[in-house]
Amino acid sequence: MPKNNYLFGIDIGTRKVAAVIAEITEDRKIEVIGIGTAESRGLRKGVVVNLEATTAAVKKAQEEAELMAGVEMDSAFIGISGAHIKSFNSRGVVAVSGKNRVITREDIRRVIDQSKAVSIPPDREIIHTLPQEFVVDEQDGIKDPLGMSGIKLEVNVHIVTSAITSVQNLRSSLERAEVDVQQIILNQIATAAAVLTHDERELGVGLVDIGAGTTEVAIFERGSLWYTSIIPIGGDNFTNDIAVGLRTPIPEAEKIKKKFGCVASPTLDEQETIDVPAVGRGRKPRVLSRQLLADIIQPRAEEIFRLVDNDIKRMGYEKSLNSGIVLTGGTALLEGLEEVAEEIFDLPVRRGDPSGVSGLMDRVSTPDYATAVGLILTGYNQWQDKGLSKDRKKGAWARVKDWFKEA
Repeated sequence: MPKNNYLFGIDIGTRKVAAVIAEITEDRKIEVIGIGTAESRGLRKGVVVNLEATTAAVKKAQEEAELMAGVEMDSAFIGISGAHIKSFNSRGVVAVSGKNRVITREDIRRVIDQSKAVSIPPDREIIHTLPQEFVVDEQDGIKDPLGMSGIKLEVNVHIVTSAITSVQNLRSSLERAEVDVQQIILNQIATAAAVLTHDERELGVGLVDIGAGTTEVAIFERGSLWYTSIIPIGGDNFTNDIAVGLRTPIPEAEKIKKKFGCVASPTLDEQETIDVPAVGRGRKPRVLSRQLLADIIQPRAEEIFRLVDNDIKRMGYEKSLNSGIVLTGGTALLEGLEEVAEEIFDLPVRRGDPSGVSGLMDRVSTPDYATAVGLILTGYNQWQDKGLSKDRKKGAWARVKDWFKEA
């Protein structure tokens, strides 16, 4: 069980740091009991560029969550993103060495280690090795080969690497905030845990998380992660476009985006207007059409979706998206964005709101909390997997005795 039955997640984004505290209840459900947010000023496109500012934002979000939950956050699952993240698929092959050619945990460990025997630059490190499927004597599609008989064991994996210095700077900012890093998790993995359904993962789905500094892409099929990429364009680009197009300060452009942001759609009232503060002192706000705002936002939205679509097609995954596209991240709250995405991708598109937890759902059930909630869920899933792994090692009678103890 996690320490004192609590799980902690911190999503350190370009615009916002979100800290979430959850409790594992007696019936093994996840209940969110604390939330904290702070404006993030120390990151650029997902990468730490100012340690002091990042540490201050983490501490503010942490303290706010602790105050709400009445629990001290000592260690946490941390999300990571940024253009420095690179990923690729690899394959490992070993001969089964167990008695009577039965596959053991050692065989599984060896084949995964063998899949990681690839050349990566000295300034990079592997942060995830994610098994996609195992192959036993040419029989593919196996999720868990433990105990099966075979001569040759193969595995396909998705390997995620990051710049060593980026990880070190992220860890340093957490250490300064006196938070131990329980594990660093790729944002797409965490976000998927919060917004994708089991059926979507199995049939094939594209996850597009539009944050402030970056757009994160992930392709799932047959229940596994097959492709990830990060495009260095996000919500901040919308904000800058609005600031230039409406001639208003960037902070005001951000407020306008959040309150009135939309793309052209049949439901948009052409007569609707918005007050736009002017640049410089003493100038009165101007009254402009909301349609003008939509005309500024839409080209940027189309650009992002075309970049994602080209990226997916370049890698040959366009036929894997049988369940369509799931949009999430703070920018996914823009009105009409799903309709634009459907036109570009020519696929069904839905907005991904986080689920799988209870408690403060009115606060966290929006796309801008998807990664933070996903970090909690990823930690919980790992705890469950470890419990199942330990349980498999016990004999049948020992498991029965455990069940009676829990009853």
